[in-house]
Amino acid sequence: MKHWRLLPLLFFTFLVAAIIIGRLFYVQVINGKFYQSQALGQQMGFTEIIGERGEVFFESSKDSRGAIGLGDTKSLAINKESWIISAVPKNIKDMDYFAQLVGEPLSMTKKDILAKVVTSSSYVVLKKGVTTQVVEVLKKLKLEGLSFEKSTDRYYPQEKLASQVIGFLGGENEGQYGLEGHYNDILKGKAGIKEEKRGFDLIYSPVGQEGLNGSDVYVTIDYNIQFQAEALLKEAKKNIDIDSGQIIVLKPDSGRILAMANFPQFDPNTYGKERDFGIFQNSAVQKVFEPGSVFKPFTMAMGLQEGKITPDATFTDTGSIKIGPDTLYNFDREKYGLQTMSGILEKSINTGAVYVEQKIPHTTFFDYLNRLGFNDKTEVDLQGEVSSSNARLKSGSEFDYATSSFGQGIEMTPLQLVKAFCIFANGGRIPKPYVAQKITYNQNQNITKPQLSEQIISEKTAFEVTKMLMNVVDKGFGSSAKIKGYYLAGKTGTAEVPITNGKGYYADRTIQSFIGFGPALKPEFLVLVKLDNPKVPKSSLSAAPIFKKMAQYIINYWQIPPDYPVSTQ
Repeated sequence: MKHWRLLPLLFFTFLVAAIIIGRLFYVQVINGKFYQSQALGQQMGFTEIIGERGEVFFESSKDSRGAIGLGDTKSLAINKESWIISAVPKNIKDMDYFAQLVGEPLSMTKKDILAKVVTSSSYVVLKKGVTTQVVEVLKKLKLEGLSFEKSTDRYYPQEKLASQVIGFLGGENEGQYGLEGHYNDILKGKAGIKEEKRGFDLIYSPVGQEGLNGSDVYVTIDYNIQFQAEALLKEAKKNIDIDSGQIIVLKPDSGRILAMANFPQFDPNTYGKERDFGIFQNSAVQKVFEPGSVFKPFTMAMGLQEGKITPDATFTDTGSIKIGPDTLYNFDREKYGLQTMSGILEKSINTGAVYVEQKIPHTTFFDYLNRLGFNDKTEVDLQGEVSSSNARLKSGSEFDYATSSFGQGIEMTPLQLVKAFCIFANGGRIPKPYVAQKITYNQNQNITKPQLSEQIISEKTAFEVTKMLMNVVDKGFGSSAKIKGYYLAGKTGTAEVPITNGKGYYADRTIQSFIGFGPALKPEFLVLVKLDNPKVPKSSLSAAPIFKKMAQYIINYWQIPPDYPVSTQ
């Protein structure tokens, strides 16, 4: 009888046990993975991260003559760790005390900090770009309501040096202008997912944390040559008050750009302070101009290549030439009388250039412009390059072709001119100019291979024009570019400036330039000096002496041996 009374209790006990075991089986076996993931979810989180932007470097040694990666490097654009200091006003107990303590390390006044913290109760940024040293000081204060956020800023250690070449990283973390703009997709870091789990991080990406970082770019720009070129432009501003100017130095056999200097410049670290956005433009590739007499060697090369003239052919200059109802004159209306073709370049005779052009069919002349690259972009690896199609000339009049023969009424960028001028230094072929010589990603690297055009003019024609250009420097208008012991080839230019949105030319503005290469018989470098509106008499040749200084610097820097002994007497 007693055992019968225990049965309900035993049944109830077994029932409860069965329910508990069943529930445990359901939780641990059937839904075990679900509850496990819920538990893990309380211990970890997922955050999207972006890899670091690639950095930009350039070399500063004599290896810029051709070797890659053998010289010292200097940083042009790097990533710099900094902090964003913020405040949560609702957590601050004593505003005055807080502002007083925080102000000194942040180099801010108590008044400025109070003005910020009263604008919001939840969150307000006090200062960006704060150094780690300052953060360590602030953390020791142990103030409630003060927060720290690590960030990475783009920093340009060389400040204004090569500023139009490098460009800058804009507010949306997108490269703007120059190399930063052109190589933005290569430089910028890739997106990944970071898993944060109990004090350690895991990066979900195919190649890990380093694989998210952008590629590094090594440029052809030589630090020392670039520095000298910019110094010469600053000197030109001081001495002859140029409005602006450019100096380009290039290896004519490969297209390696060793310097691309602009004046004025800007500091990419503080680009937001600039009010004239035009200063961001690289005038060497983003602005066209009428080159003037530096174009005459191309007209001469066309006549020689087509067999219409020889270097010793003669021409009698009367100081002017009539084209339909119009008359063209020499510079300052000079008359030079009987001259050879070489004499036309030596004395920069406008009527002589027209004489040669008139022997060439217009279609042939325009075809040479295409082949020389004057109607297309150079495709240099810099953002925003422009070019002129010279469409007006294509269907132009006799007068248009006549003025184009001496570089007026035809447009190009400075780099287009430099690229084409390599034809004389490079035996009739033209290289493609480039700035990035090497791009590295982890252990891989891509090295730029020079590209040369097909034969555009013969080696004989290129050499004949080179000899004429040597005479320009030796005994012509370019004699102020002469360096004892070295044969240099070059051409002067003084161009009128077309009126903006109007017809004709400004009466009080000129562009003075000199382009040349050396040593003339075995060229190592090619230099263009372009000065916008120097405050000198029109007859002055202000660019040639600057070319001489630039060429002399390179000769000394590279220790180029002389072509002939110099007399000490």
